[in-house]
Amino acid sequence: MTKAKRAMKEDLKLIDLVIELVDARVPLSSRNPDIDDLGAGKARIVLLNKADLADEALNRRWAQWFTERGMHVVKIDARNKGTLKQIQAVVQEACKEKIERDRKRGILNRPIRAMVVGIPNVGKSTFINSFAGKACAKTGNKPGVTKGNQWIRLNKTLELLDTPGILWPKFEDQQVGLKLALIGSINDEILNRDELALELVNVLNRRYPGVLAERYQLENAGDCDTIQVLEQVARQRSCLAKGGELDLPKAARLLLDDFRSGRLGRITLEEPEIAQDKGEKNQDGKDVKR
Repeated sequence: MTKAKRAMKEDLKLIDLVIELVDARVPLSSRNPDIDDLGAGKARIVLLNKADLADEALNRRWAQWFTERGMHVVKIDARNKGTLKQIQAVVQEACKEKIERDRKRGILNRPIRAMVVGIPNVGKSTFINSFAGKACAKTGNKPGVTKGNQWIRLNKTLELLDTPGILWPKFEDQQVGLKLALIGSINDEILNRDELALELVNVLNRRYPGVLAERYQLENAGDCDTIQVLEQVARQRSCLAKGGELDLPKAARLLLDDFRSGRLGRITLEEPEIAQDKGEKNQDGKDVKR
């Protein structure tokens, strides 16, 4: 990660624009806090990826939150090319000062060079492939698939620099780690998925009461503890082991998959207010006024 961060700092000398992907379900937790410092002084676009899986009312609030910090915002689903059509116009808007400077210096039609950044598994490679209309960046369903930088020429006006996902090595706030685990940005193979599913039950009962009861036809889910809820899910979905015993690990996997795929509905796990009083800086490195 240190090596990638150092390389990104060098590459930033070559680019005009930073395009940052975040997961719309956890827009703050899915950001690397170093990117604001690294990208200070550059034009900025934030793509709220997987916006189709997130609460639309909170999508709007998060878009406003980023806009207030000097960034252009686009809500997208990286797998849906139709949601990407608006990006080209936003790129031109974000870089209009640079384009005007070039024009005054007699430099015409130089392509905008943009760096695409984001933490692992946030959808960078899927976005680039969809945006370019061809599989030019390797994709995968596990964090860390992109191993090195790639320049990708999209058209005469835009070139993209793909970079490996950067995830900070430790979490000062355990809730950040939990949210990233819930959306799948941390490899499930190193996690206890049973405990993770119980945490998801806690979060959903607090933020979206009734959603589990509706999805799994549960009785009195709000009055049950988390393990009892998971047991009900296992019973309702016939997650059974040999001898007819409840297979709670299978129920845990089912619950996590249903959340991540959107089958539980459009859910966002954090609100803009949590960012207050943390000394954020805008794209120029100045403190945000409140």
